[in-house]
Amino acid sequence: MQEPSGTRERELGIEQRHLDRVYARLEEKIHEAEFLMQDAAKRSQVGTPGALAERDAQVYRAGIHLNRLNNEFEDFLFGRIDLLLGKDGKKGPDGAYTSVDPAEDAVREDNTADIAETLHIGRIGVLDADYSPLVIDWRAPAAAPFYRSTPVDPGRVVRRRVIRSKGRKVLGVEDDLMRPELAAYLNGEKLAVLGDGALMAALGQARSHSMRDIVASIQAEQDLVIRAPAASVTYVEGGPGTGKTAVALHRAAYLLYQDRRRYAGGILIVSPTPLLVAYTEGVLPSLGEEGQVAIRAVGSLVDGVEATLYDDPAVARVKGASRMLNVLRKAARGVLDTPASGGQLAFDDDAVREAGAPVRTDLLRVVAFGRRLELDADDLRRIRQIALGGTAPVNLLRPRARKLLLDALWAKSGAGARHTDPELAAELRSSFDDDITDEDSFIAFLDAWWPELTPRKVLEAMADERRLGRWGRRVLNPGEVRKVARSLRRDGFTVHDVALLDELNSILGTVARPKRKREFDPLDQLSGLEELMPQREETQWERAERLAQERVEYAHVIVDEAQDLTPMQWRMVGRRGRHATWTVVGDPAQSSWSEPDDAAAARDEALGTRPRRRFELTVNYRNPSEIADLAARVLALAMPGMPSPKAVRSTGLEPRFAVVREGLGATVRAEAARLLEQVDGTVGVVVAMRRRAEARKWLAELGERVVALGSLEAKGLEYDATVVVSPAEIADESPAGLRVLYVALTRATQQLTVVSAAGDAPDAAGVPDLLRD
Repeated sequence: MQEPSGTRERELGIEQRHLDRVYARLEEKIHEAEFLMQDAAKRSQVGTPGALAERDAQVYRAGIHLNRLNNEFEDFLFGRIDLLLGKDGKKGPDGAYTSVDPAEDAVREDNTADIAETLHIGRIGVLDADYSPLVIDWRAPAAAPFYRSTPVDPGRVVRRRVIRSKGRKVLGVEDDLMRPELAAYLNGEKLAVLGDGALMAALGQARSHSMRDIVASIQAEQDLVIRAPAASVTYVEGGPGTGKTAVALHRAAYLLYQDRRRYAGGILIVSPTPLLVAYTEGVLPSLGEEGQVAIRAVGSLVDGVEATLYDDPAVARVKGASRMLNVLRKAARGVLDTPASGGQLAFDDDAVREAGAPVRTDLLRVVAFGRRLELDADDLRRIRQIALGGTAPVNLLRPRARKLLLDALWAKSGAGARHTDPELAAELRSSFDDDITDEDSFIAFLDAWWPELTPRKVLEAMADERRLGRWGRRVLNPGEVRKVARSLRRDGFTVHDVALLDELNSILGTVARPKRKREFDPLDQLSGLEELMPQREETQWERAERLAQERVEYAHVIVDEAQDLTPMQWRMVGRRGRHATWTVVGDPAQSSWSEPDDAAAARDEALGTRPRRRFELTVNYRNPSEIADLAARVLALAMPGMPSPKAVRSTGLEPRFAVVREGLGATVRAEAARLLEQVDGTVGVVVAMRRRAEARKWLAELGERVVALGSLEAKGLEYDATVVVSPAEIADESPAGLRVLYVALTRATQQLTVVSAAGDAPDAAGVPDLLRD
C-alpha cells in the first residue's frame, strides 16, 4: 500500500519534535539534580552532626537521580499509542488516564472517532513543567496497552506506533492499527498510518463488506497465535506476507509483559540473517531493558563470532547435515593424535612457547629417585587411547590423562613393589606425584601432548585435507572433503561454521578457571561523602547486552524462518532452550535447506517431547494478487500441491518483465531507477548469492533507498518494489533453488520487475521460461 507523498517525512518530523522536547526536559532535570548536589555540598559549612548527615543523604539521593538520568539519556523513546476517550476521567500518578475501556460515545455512528490521548512510551517516565506526561515508563500501568492491545481486543488503542531512534534522532516509525475500520482524527486531521498499518487501514475502510471480513479474519488468526498459552511448543505456519514474523515478535512482547517473572530466564529470538535482526530490533523495542530478550542472527549465536559469509550451496549442505556430528566427534579426539612432523608440538600453545624450545610429544622423560624414567611413543599412544575412552568432553579428560601418565611413570620406577607397607607406599607415591608434576619439563610436555583445545583450533585442523579425510572416512566422500577443507582455510567464519563451533564447544567442554581474587583497593577504606557518591553504573542497554552474552539457556525461544535451519543449526539452537517453551515460525514452501527430513528430525530432537500446538496463517496481505499469482507458478514447480496464501488486494499493476540488452548491470540499474521514481519507499534488488558484491557496485549511485541482497538474505524482508534478477540463476543455485526463487518473488508490496538474462530463455514478452504458464 503506497503511502501519500510526504506522509512519512511529516510523521518523522512530528516524532522528532516530540523527542526534542523530551531531551530538553531531560537536560532541565539534569541541571536540577546538579544544583541539588551543589546545594547539599554547601551544607558542609554548618558543622553540626545533623547537618552533615543531612548533607550526605541529600548528596546521595541527588547523585542517584543524576546518575540514572545520565545513564538513560540515550535511545530510550521507542513507542507511542493513540487512544480513544475513556469511560472515566481519572488520571494516574504518571499523568495518564487510567481507563482501560473506551467511553460509550467514543466512536460515532458513522464509524469516526477522535483521538483523546496520545502517550509516548520509553525507558523512564518524563513529565513536563506542568506535570503532563512527555514519556510514560514502559513498566507503568499506563504503558500496558502498548503490549497487550490486539485488533481483537484493542481496548482504547487505535494506533500503536514503534519509533526507532538513535540518540537524539528519529530514524523511522512503523504503525499497527488496532481498529482499522475506524476513520480516526487527531487534532482535526485524519490519523496518518505508516507501514503495514496503512494497508490494514485501506482494507478495513474499503467499501466492500467482504474486505472488512477479510481484515477481521487476518487479525483474528494472528491474535490467536499472539495470545496462545506459553506452555510447550507453539508452531506457526504461513506463506509469504501472512505476518508470521510480526506475530512471533508481538507474541514475545505479550508473553513477557503478561508474566515477566516467569521469563526472567530470558527470551531468545533467532533470525536467519542480520538484516532481519535489524527489522526485529525495530519491532521489539524495550524488551532488552533488563536483559530478558536476546535477538540474534543464526551466525551470531556463538559469543565472539559474527558470521556474515555464506558457503557455496554444496559446502553448506555438508556442513549443515547431521552426519557432520560424527566428523566433529572424531576430529575433537583425533586432533590430539596428530602432532606436527618429527613429533614436535602440533599447536601454538602459550605455555609451551614460554618454555622456550619446542616440546616433543612422542617421548616423555623425567627424573625420579635418581633414575631417568621414559614413556615412549607406544606407551603414550596407549595412555591416550585409554584416556579418550571416557565419555566426558575432551578438555575435561585432561586430568584423567595426567593421572594415567603418573601411573605409568610410577610403574616404570618400580618403587611400588619395594614397599609392602600400604601407608608408606601411599606416602611415597604422593611425594612422587608432587615431584613429577612440579617439573617444568612435565608441565611443558602435558601442555603440548594434551593441550586445552578450542573449537577454532579443531576447525583449523580440519582445514587439512588429509586429516579431514581420515576423520570423515565413510561419512564424507573425497569431493566433499576437498570442498569443506578448502572452505575452512579462508579468512572468517561462515554462517554454517558457527553451528560447527558451537557443537565443538559442547564436545570439547570448557576447563573451569579459578576465580581471580579482587585486588585490594585503598578507596574501599574511605568513608563519608566519597563513599556515598554513586559511581557510574552500566546503562540498561549495557546491562542487557552483558546479561544476554552471559546467558547460555533461555526460558522461551522464538525461531523465525525455522524452515531454513539446518540440522546442525537446530542442535545449536536446541542447546539454548533445553528447559524452554518455544514459538517456532516457518513455511516449508520457503525452505532454502535441501534435506527437510534431516532437519525435521533435528528439530524434533531439539523440541523434545513437549506437546505441539499448531496454527496456520492463510491470508497474504503483503503482495497484491498480481504478484502473488506470478509467485504461485513457481510454488507449483517447487512443491506441487502446496496451496499459496490468499492475496486480499489487487493494484492493477502487473509484474514487469525486462530482458538484458546492453549488459546485466546496466539493465538492472535502469529498472531500479525506474522503480525509485514510482514508489516513495524502498527498492530491493535480489540476485543470486554469487552476484551480491557485483550488484552492490551496479547500484552504488542510486542512494540509500535501493538495497542489493543475495537470494538467501531476502528471507522475511519486504520492499515497496522489487527487482528479481535472472530467476534461472537463483533457481539453479541449489536443490532448493525454486523455493528460494519463490521467496524472492514475494518481497514486494507494490511493484515487481523481473530481469531476464540469456539463461532464462525469455519469450517475446520477456517472460522467463520458469515463470510462464
